[in-house]
Amino acid sequence: MAVWQKLVVYYFSGTGNSENVARWMADVAKEKGMEVSLINIGKTARRGIEPPEPDALVAFVSPIHGFNYPPVMLNFLYHFPKGRNNVLLLNTRAGMLIGKWITPGLTGIAFYFSALILKLKGYSIKSMFPVDLPSNWISVHPGLNERTVKYLHERNQEKVYRFARKVLAGGSDFRGLYEIIQDILVAPISLGYYFIGRFFFAKTYFASSDCDNCGVCYKSCPVNAIKLVDNRPFWTFNCESCMHCMSNCPKRAIETGHGYVFVVALLSSHAFSGLFYQYFKLLFFDIEDSFLGFTLESALFIGILAIFYRLLHYAMRLKIVERLIVYTSLTKYKFWGKRYKALKKF
Repeated sequence: MAVWQKLVVYYFSGTGNSENVARWMADVAKEKGMEVSLINIGKTARRGIEPPEPDALVAFVSPIHGFNYPPVMLNFLYHFPKGRNNVLLLNTRAGMLIGKWITPGLTGIAFYFSALILKLKGYSIKSMFPVDLPSNWISVHPGLNERTVKYLHERNQEKVYRFARKVLAGGSDFRGLYEIIQDILVAPISLGYYFIGRFFFAKTYFASSDCDNCGVCYKSCPVNAIKLVDNRPFWTFNCESCMHCMSNCPKRAIETGHGYVFVVALLSSHAFSGLFYQYFKLLFFDIEDSFLGFTLESALFIGILAIFYRLLHYAMRLKIVERLIVYTSLTKYKFWGKRYKALKKF
């Protein structure tokens, strides 16, 4: 028996994991006779948000990016209107499989920071529930095989159904708090990714010569991070590495420039960092091996990467440059670059 008459689920999803969790929640709610609204925040206005009905149960579902909710979800929560509703917080994070053991991902500060935002707006938090669906970040690791993907979907669908039946009957589930120690330990990485790492990853994507300019990537990007430059897709700093473009490209033309990033990092560390520290020390004071030094060096590296990225984008008009970048990208090869989309039926 459901305590509430209506469930409203706001979700952000790049490759479909969070969308699946939202739909699984909706399945259980409909079984209980509840009215359900699923709202994809990647396809709706994120300003002037209409408040949910006072008697509705509200859920937020989002992937974890860099051990936090991605900026698009955090900004949505920041602009979400005040209210008194009960709220369910869920995330999807990088699940893997060893034998039949699902290795859990890490939530980091996502639950704590979002809960704080919502509490200050008047909401009551009823759950913090992580879901370990397949990791889609093939920029960092090899793509998962079909057996692993199917197994993770089957197990997590059962897990979400049990959770939904519990909370829709008036219960609470704070399973995410069981991992508070490791979440605290990775908190500095969460901050580093938010202020530095996501801008780095934004400048690692490119379209190969297989691109036929169909427009799927830049027309469907949930954060409008891709634009046309020189008649070729160009990734701006707004990119959140949700992998939507790479997973949905009909030509599999979108790659991660691993070789190019390695070269830029090498040049930055050897040719720029030493000169930067010497110049700064000459003008001001010694900041090497300090937090300020790390921050300024990171900002310098992101700036250098952006310049190189623009130059590379132009240089890839030349076939020899384009082929060199493509064949030094791990996502080009079958052993690594399996594109991922969440399963709809399994």
